[in-house]
Amino acid sequence: MLNSAAMRVLHLGRFYNERFGGLERHVDLLLRGLAPYCAVDNLVAHDHFASATIPVEAYTVYKAPSLGTFAGTALCPTMPLLARALDRRHPYDIVHLHFPDPMAHLVAYSLPSRIRRVITWHSDIVRQKRLLALYRPFLRDIVRRADAIITATPAHAPSSTQLRAARPERLHVVPYGMPYARFDATAQDEEAIAALRAGLAPKRHAIFAVGRHVYYKGFAYLIRAMAGIPDAVLWLGGDGPLTSALKSLTASLQLNDRVRFLGRVADQDLPHYYHACDVFCMPSAEPAEAFGLVQLEAMACGKPVVCCELHNGVTYVNQDGKTGIVVAPRDVGALAGALRRLLGDKELRARLGANGLERAHAVFSVEAMVQGTLAVYQAVLAAR
Repeated sequence: MLNSAAMRVLHLGRFYNERFGGLERHVDLLLRGLAPYCAVDNLVAHDHFASATIPVEAYTVYKAPSLGTFAGTALCPTMPLLARALDRRHPYDIVHLHFPDPMAHLVAYSLPSRIRRVITWHSDIVRQKRLLALYRPFLRDIVRRADAIITATPAHAPSSTQLRAARPERLHVVPYGMPYARFDATAQDEEAIAALRAGLAPKRHAIFAVGRHVYYKGFAYLIRAMAGIPDAVLWLGGDGPLTSALKSLTASLQLNDRVRFLGRVADQDLPHYYHACDVFCMPSAEPAEAFGLVQLEAMACGKPVVCCELHNGVTYVNQDGKTGIVVAPRDVGALAGALRRLLGDKELRARLGANGLERAHAVFSVEAMVQGTLAVYQAVLAAR
C-alpha cells in the first residue's frame, strides 16, 4: 500500500463561489474528506478576469482568470499555465477531473504525462449536441486513456452514451456521500419548522423542491401539476435563468397563492424546509440530472421523494416503492397523481421516509465516499 500522506492531487472543480451547484458541492465535500489523508488543491474558474488564492480550511482553491462562460463551460485561457505552475511548485501525482468540463480536459492534456488521470463522471453532455459532435473525438480519447473513471452509481456507466470507450477494468463505483448531522433538527430548528408549517393554510400540505431554475430540472412540469393538487402549497427554492418564465407560468395558471418562490435558500435554513414539508419532489426531466444530491438531503430528513425515471443514477438513489415514487418524465398527470397519493396517506409517507433515512446513512456516507476515492487513487498509483 502506498503512503497516502505523500500523495498530491489536483482537482479541477469547475467553479467555487456562493452559487455552488451540485458538482461543486460534491468537490468541496470530497476535498474536505480527503485532506487528512493526502494533499489536495482545487483549480477552478474565477467569475471574472483575475486570479485568486483562497485557503479553505483543509485545502486551497486557485482561481484562474475567466472571460466568462460559453455553453456552460468556463473560458479560462490561462488555466493550463496556472496548472503547470502549480505542478512545478509542488508536483502532483494525480489530476482529478469532474466531467462534463471541456476546460478541465484541456488542462489535463497540458500537464506532464507522469501525472495519472482520474475522472469522476457526473453526467453525459446532453444539451449541446452540435458542439458535442465536434468535441466527441477528444472526449472519446481522454475516456480511453483515463487511468480510472469514477461513477456515483452502477447505473451511470451503462446509461452513458459517452463512456463506451472506457476500459471496463478502469471503471469504479464510488457513491456520493452527504454529511447528515446538519439535517438533524434541534430545539431551535423545531421553532423555525413550526413557523413554516404555521404559514400554511388549514389542512394544506407542503411540497418542497429546490435547485437551479434551468431546463433539465423540470420545475415547469411540477408547477403545472400543482393545478391538480388543490390542497397543497409548493415551496420552490433556488433561482436561475428560467425564474421569470416559471413565475409567469404560475400567474397564468392562477397559482400565485399556492406556489411560493423562495429564491436561493441559505444553507442554515435549508433543513427547515425539508423537515417542514410533507413530500419532496425532484421533477428533473432530462438525463443531465444523473444523481440528485437534493434527494439525499430530503431522505436525511425522513421525507419521501417523488422523482422521474431517467434510466440513470437518479432512481438508484430514490427507489420506487421503497424510498419514494418514480414517474415518467414530463408527465404532469403522473406527477400530480404520485404527489396526491403520498399527501393522502400519512402512513405511506412515514414508511417511505424511514426507508430513505436508513438508505441514505447506509449507502451514501461521506466516509465511504472518501475511502472509496482513496482506494481508486491507490490502485492507479500502484499500477504505475
